[in-house]
Amino acid sequence: MTILTLQEQLTQLELSTKNNLNTIKTVKDLEDLKVSVLGKKGSLTDILKGLGTLSAEERPLIGQLANEIKNRIQAQLDTAKKTLEESELNEKLSQETIDVTLPGRHYGTGSKHPLQSVIDSIVEILSPLGFAVHSGPEVESDDYNFEKLNIKADHPARDMHDTFYTETGQVLRTHTSPVQVRAMETILKQHSTLQEALPLKIIAPGKVFRCDSDATHSQVFHQIEALYVDKNITLKDLKATLTYLLSKLFRAEYGESPNVRFRPSYFPFTEPSVEADMSCFKCKGTGCNLCKHTGWIEILGAGMVHRNVFRAVGYNPDDVTGFAFGIGIDRVAMLKYGISDIRLLYENDARFLSQFGADK
Repeated sequence: MTILTLQEQLTQLELSTKNNLNTIKTVKDLEDLKVSVLGKKGSLTDILKGLGTLSAEERPLIGQLANEIKNRIQAQLDTAKKTLEESELNEKLSQETIDVTLPGRHYGTGSKHPLQSVIDSIVEILSPLGFAVHSGPEVESDDYNFEKLNIKADHPARDMHDTFYTETGQVLRTHTSPVQVRAMETILKQHSTLQEALPLKIIAPGKVFRCDSDATHSQVFHQIEALYVDKNITLKDLKATLTYLLSKLFRAEYGESPNVRFRPSYFPFTEPSVEADMSCFKCKGTGCNLCKHTGWIEILGAGMVHRNVFRAVGYNPDDVTGFAFGIGIDRVAMLKYGISDIRLLYENDARFLSQFGADK
């Protein structure tokens, strides 16, 4: 092959590439053309294979010409690519025109669940009185859920709890009372004497579980336990604390402090035990459908900590006294917000929950 032949082939390659560029419509077609001309197996590579037939003096001349033509072709390809990309972008934008006059999409905002609102309110009310939040496991041992709370294996009170048992013999806690036992044990271990561990004030919100489910009961519900242990604690302290708590918790409904009364009751872990009622905030004690025309609303169970519970956790019942009470968070939420079916609190229906936004 002569030098003239190679020169003619290189010149023809540049000319044909320029002609082909005039017919290219897409960036993909342009890339295909670039590969066919300048690729490793492209036309330029095939032409340069003829360099081996030239003399040593002729090869540099063809090499220089080949580089010049390659650079010109590359420049033409780059210019064409830029033009095609701009054209494709403009076409895409014309097809995806945004109508700025259309109304925007509405995205709902979340809000605090009514159960969490009640828990937060109780914690906020009792914290300034020195009550600290404690927590405990939801899967409990029989010892903490029953035995140390003075509920023995043959105690009839166990039948009232409708307990879920696990395959390993543990239980899903039926109340938050095990937290008070754990708290007393833990705090006593942290101090060298009982006197240093006093006063003890805790509140323990959390989920509890029982085999029950209807409009007013759920297999999973919420309680908040309160415990106050010190020297010379009496029922008077319990009533004063509950009156303060209920007046703050239902301040929007009452507008004034409610009357609180105690009725004798029975709980294995308190003695004496009481049920606490508050005057009905709807009828102010005159009688209505909310209070079943009694003028009173049953709100919680309470009592003085049983001496056997103190013994179970290592406290000397001759040295300390204390009170405990447990509030059903679900019941409080139903009272405050006028909810007739407890199952609404667990169905996660956005239409229902949206009623309890921060501004409600």
